[in-house]
Amino acid sequence: MTSLDNRLYVLRANKSSEQIEVYDVDSFGFLRYITVPGLVDAADIVACEHNCCAYIGDSSKKYVHKVPSKGASTKWPVNDPPTCLSLTVKHNVLVTCFTVHKLKEFTTDGQSLHEVVLSVFSPWHTVQLSSGELIVCHGKPVDKLHRVCLIGPDGKVVKSYGGHKGLGRQLMIVPAHMAVDENDFVFVVDRNNYRVLLLSPTLAYEREVVSRKKLEWKPYRVSVDVKRRRLYVGVNTIDDDGNYTVGRVIVVSV
Repeated sequence: MTSLDNRLYVLRANKSSEQIEVYDVDSFGFLRYITVPGLVDAADIVACEHNCCAYIGDSSKKYVHKVPSKGASTKWPVNDPPTCLSLTVKHNVLVTCFTVHKLKEFTTDGQSLHEVVLSVFSPWHTVQLSSGELIVCHGKPVDKLHRVCLIGPDGKVVKSYGGHKGLGRQLMIVPAHMAVDENDFVFVVDRNNYRVLLLSPTLAYEREVVSRKKLEWKPYRVSVDVKRRRLYVGVNTIDDDGNYTVGRVIVVSV
């Protein structure tokens, strides 16, 4: 999910694959559906206030769809399955590709700017700080290392938070998604520990923002609404076959 102006845009796996749900951010009332022709397997969504649009990664078709506030949607090829999306300080689109360990940057019109081969296994999401530095989170359940890392231009780790998977203040199990506030503090979905952590711009532990008790279900996505000082956390339940059954958005004041 992502917010733009006074709207919250939500992807729902159990709805039509081509539809986005739109809610009012104040009343949380449902407003309408937006249809995105050709969208098959939506992986992530991010909104850009500067370009008045949202971007959606389609991991099956290997595309990014651009959905403007007015007019028809467009799309461009990524050539690898996109996992998660974010925006740069210059309003470009960062696409993290889990299966090939790559980070790709595109303009708002889909022009490829560059790509970086990441030195970490299982990268889920990448975000950029106001300084231009890049932060990537990585680690799937079977991996040894589960970290949030500052990476250099060559894709190698400069500094990290976390380590071997586990419970506790300094450990995580599948850090799968992030959001950055206006002061470069990083909110991290610690998925298999059922919580959201807050890290400083230097990747120092600050606090647990949302606990397992408050979430109840497993968190998958996080988005920060700087203007309203809110954190939106997307959570889901999963059946024995690995299918999503019920989902909702938790709203937290930060």
